[in-house]
Amino acid sequence: MAADCEAWLNANPVEVGDLSDSFVSGEEDNGGFIISNKNINNEINGNWVASSSNSIHEARLKAKAKRRLRKNSSRDSGRGDSLSDNGDVVRGTSVAPTSPKSKLLDRKSRLGKGRGLPKKGGAGGKGVWGRSGEVYEPEAVDERDPNYDEDQEKNCVYETVVPPLDERDFEKTVTPIVQEYFEHGDTNEVAELLAELNLGPMRSVVPSLAVALALEAKASHRELTSRLLADLCGPVLSHGDLEKSFDKLLRELPDLVLDTPGAAQLVGQFIARAVSDQILSKTYIEGYKGKVDCEYARAALDRAAVLLKMSMGGLRIDSQWGTGGGQQPVTQLIKEMNLLLKEYILSGDSKEAERCLRDLEVPHFHHEFVYEAIVMVLESNGEKTFKMVLQLLKSLSVSSIITVDQMRRGYQRVYMDIAEINIDVPRAYFILEQFVDKSFSMGIIDVKLRDLCPCRGRKRYVSEGDGGVVKLESY
Repeated sequence: MAADCEAWLNANPVEVGDLSDSFVSGEEDNGGFIISNKNINNEINGNWVASSSNSIHEARLKAKAKRRLRKNSSRDSGRGDSLSDNGDVVRGTSVAPTSPKSKLLDRKSRLGKGRGLPKKGGAGGKGVWGRSGEVYEPEAVDERDPNYDEDQEKNCVYETVVPPLDERDFEKTVTPIVQEYFEHGDTNEVAELLAELNLGPMRSVVPSLAVALALEAKASHRELTSRLLADLCGPVLSHGDLEKSFDKLLRELPDLVLDTPGAAQLVGQFIARAVSDQILSKTYIEGYKGKVDCEYARAALDRAAVLLKMSMGGLRIDSQWGTGGGQQPVTQLIKEMNLLLKEYILSGDSKEAERCLRDLEVPHFHHEFVYEAIVMVLESNGEKTFKMVLQLLKSLSVSSIITVDQMRRGYQRVYMDIAEINIDVPRAYFILEQFVDKSFSMGIIDVKLRDLCPCRGRKRYVSEGDGGVVKLESY
């Protein structure tokens, strides 16, 4: 058999170059290879024609070409070429290259392998928080964890812990709460805000801080502070906390007097009000007898003792601060304004009248003061009241205690009610015109407000040429 093969090869010599890789030209066309072989001519209608010289050589070349195409098709899946049964190269359909953005957002495998599903079932990639609809449950405790403690897991209770406030954080946190309370006056809101804080040992400092802020504030704010202490005693503060707080105030009186000269008298009033509200024991003042060396503390305790003795005679300590501002009824404000005007007419002290009006703390209600002052002028009979009220309004206008808007509203209210006032005061129109002219000349009102002053119509007979008709005319 070997002798026959050798004889056949000698009869049909094969060049070495024909067996090299140069048989396949390697030229690419649309990603595939074009095989140029001029010696492959023995295939008819897909059937091999037996040839004694080329059959073995052609079979080897075809097998080599198929292996090479199979290797390329695994890399360029879908766009490579395939080899038909007769050895011709069949060009596959070319796929248009995708844009870089589409490749970036494509979650399918780029290796040409796998089933074409998204990575990690759609839960992978940047900015992805797991599969859609997936609910995360509490992680079970691993008992094989070396840090696992069986007793701790059974008896452990998790709670939100609020750290206690130190002195620095206490003032920064509680001071805005008290200052906001001076604006709205709601003690329940203050109690809720304080309950959310872990005051700890600083709980007894809340009353002293509120009183210290009230010493520098108005009388109405001191009244609000006394109400706040009475409402906080029980839900937030204890009687012991209040006693400690007033003890602290008595010790700090020398420093408080530097900022508020009347601090000793005011602290004594706070102590008397606390005893009257039954948030301090009646023996609190007696416990200091013979034990006080500070003169300011002694003055405060003496003031509290005197007020408590006066309360036994009928004095109401709960009204010692007054009720200024929006806390006071309108009828009470009108009554106090009338008393203020009468006192000014008797004394003629405009400075005292300014101070009393400022202490009422109702700048939004000053138009009522202007109205009552003008009505008092209309109802008076002498020139004294006329001149004194003009001087007072001028002083209040210059000092800006009564604003331009409040002054205008007061005059306009008189203009609207002058018809009713004229029923009781027949000369009301005439007096009002004179008062308005004087007010304009002194700079209290402007020309526009002066021109709005109403005038009473009068009857007069016209000339005979008009037929003696009675006409109504205003001047």
